[in-house]
Amino acid sequence: MVEEVIATKHRVFPYIISSLSATFPSKPSSKLTTMSHHQNKTLIFSYGTLKRGFPNHPLMEDLASHNDAVFIGPYVTDLKLPLVLGPYGVPFLLNLPGSSRHRVRGELYSVSDSGLRRLDELEGITRGHYERLPITLRSESGGVTEAEAYFGHRSFAEEMWRRNGEEGYDCYSEELAKEYVRRDLRPKDVSFRDAVSLFCSTNN
Repeated sequence: MVEEVIATKHRVFPYIISSLSATFPSKPSSKLTTMSHHQNKTLIFSYGTLKRGFPNHPLMEDLASHNDAVFIGPYVTDLKLPLVLGPYGVPFLLNLPGSSRHRVRGELYSVSDSGLRRLDELEGITRGHYERLPITLRSESGGVTEAEAYFGHRSFAEEMWRRNGEEGYDCYSEELAKEYVRRDLRPKDVSFRDAVSLFCSTNN
């Protein structure tokens, strides 16, 4: 299955999910779905709230139910990259290779074009929240795969890293997820970008 999905993907590049988040109930799934072959597929590395058992995974379940996503398996970043928490406990993978001591663990999905549009909207790539970039991953057996991930936007990445004391995590865990604040519970009069700026400007 993995070889078939990777062989049929139309485009992947060498270079995160967290994920800004619409509100979804939490219920894990390990559903595997075969997507229709006429759509292009993009390999997406999920490291945050879109993972199985985490707050926004129901979106991935919905994509799978419409043949727009396939779970491939656990993967880890080839390079050491910072994984930190921002405002509202939102996880960010930062495109600052070599800054962290950790390779980041997550999940790999094959996503259709229509599914990718929904993920792009969730991650706010047109609003400067995240940017989808190439990433190189390794499987549990050591095989190398090129995919894409949603990284915290470059406009605040270095500030976010400093704000976290230049200390990151190797995975987004259930313990870290306790800090996550759902979108509907956040202040309505503060944009997420403003919340990021305020977070980065305060002392930790």
